[in-house]
Amino acid sequence: MSATLYDRLGGTDGIRRIVDTLVDNHSKNPVVSARFAGSDMKHLKQMAGDFFITGSGGPEIYAGKDMASAHRHMNISGDEFVAVLDDAVNALKANDVGQQEQEEVLYILYNLKGQVVGI
Repeated sequence: MSATLYDRLGGTDGIRRIVDTLVDNHSKNPVVSARFAGSDMKHLKQMAGDFFITGSGGPEIYAGKDMASAHRHMNISGDEFVAVLDDAVNALKANDVGQQEQEEVLYILYNLKGQVVGI
């Protein structure tokens, strides 16, 4: 049996590091940083990490909103979505994640587009 994406990303510790980098990237990205101004970044990192851990084959610990509920009425643009994907790639690279895993994460994130953009 092959290792889950969760395992290949370094388990809980590895994913928490990636998510910390990702959220930090969002807060510095001029395309999306305003969306995060005034947010409880610690809570955001916790919830995003839980989501990522659960979604990548780790323990089922995510108890937050589904993606559509979390992003409803935000009217997120396609450009903002692409900026978030760019931030994700940069976070993965900064944490020495392999090319195959980067592609798998991007595939998963891209498939969330309909639950995030323009709703």
